[in-house]
Amino acid sequence: MLDKGLKAVKLLISGRVQGVCFRHWTVQTATAHSLDGWVRNLSDGNVEALLVGEDKQVEAVILKCKSGPSSAKVDHIEITSAIGITPKGFSQKPTLDINERRGQ
Repeated sequence: MLDKGLKAVKLLISGRVQGVCFRHWTVQTATAHSLDGWVRNLSDGNVEALLVGEDKQVEAVILKCKSGPSSAKVDHIEITSAIGITPKGFSQKPTLDINERRGQ
């Protein structure tokens, strides 16, 4: 359970989001907004991220993710509620094979 005023969401970002430094950009952006969580590429070409922090800061990063870094082209972001269990800080995880993700 998250404290009042905190939010946890998982993003599934599609478009031209791999090979454009989207993960690195997300780490910098989320860190600047004092969020915890992670970001990773998926083998299907999408990017997945977990954002945990103050509601306003999470919403600010979601808004920024709709554009991403200058070389990205975001077509869609699927946003789902998450539990928010993650270590402090924001990290970049290795690429996940989409077949492994189905088992999670």
